[in-house]
Amino acid sequence: MSFLEVTAQLADGFLMTLLIFGVTLVGAIPLGLLIMFGSTSRFQPVKWLFKIFVWIIRGTPLMLQIILVFYGPGLLGKPEWTMDRPVAVIVAFIINYACYFSEIYRGGIESIPKGQYEAGQVLGMSKAQIFFKVVLFQVVKRIVPPMGNEIITLVKDTSLARVITVVELVKAAENIVSLKSLIWPLFYVGAFYLLFTGIVTIMLNFIEKKMNYYQG
Repeated sequence: MSFLEVTAQLADGFLMTLLIFGVTLVGAIPLGLLIMFGSTSRFQPVKWLFKIFVWIIRGTPLMLQIILVFYGPGLLGKPEWTMDRPVAVIVAFIINYACYFSEIYRGGIESIPKGQYEAGQVLGMSKAQIFFKVVLFQVVKRIVPPMGNEIITLVKDTSLARVITVVELVKAAENIVSLKSLIWPLFYVGAFYLLFTGIVTIMLNFIEKKMNYYQG
């Protein structure tokens, strides 16, 4: 099997990796915000419900969550609810990363000194005005580095999709190894990941530098 043929097959798997990565970010970023609002709610039953949910998701392996999302409906006697494999992977990824993002959001908001909220109230600003005009940009700047770490981790976590035989990058390489008895494609996969993480890192660094206009 030639180098170009291997590259073409790995490129197909890489497209699935990109799909999982992109859709997960699009879904997890806003969902994480909703979970954060739930876990910081003043209504205690809602607050603790979300906190327990976040604890369960953060405390169990993502691989187990993927398996549960895909096989769970069948185990519950509802096979008609079973999702397509890529959809099940994406749902599990979105839920998992939304919980991690929610904790980052919460930490960012709680890091803002209370004096800034009090100053806004003295100036006659509403809670919404204080949040959007005073707090929001400071929070965004502070959460970019930890969010960046999670996003880089997401790039590599996409390989877990192969646990339910979704053919992403690593699974594509494993298929070549098993069918063609070639071992070097597994190492070649590393080049794809290094390129991908390199591009993501450059983009994150660009965003972080853009946020430096505000010295909060």
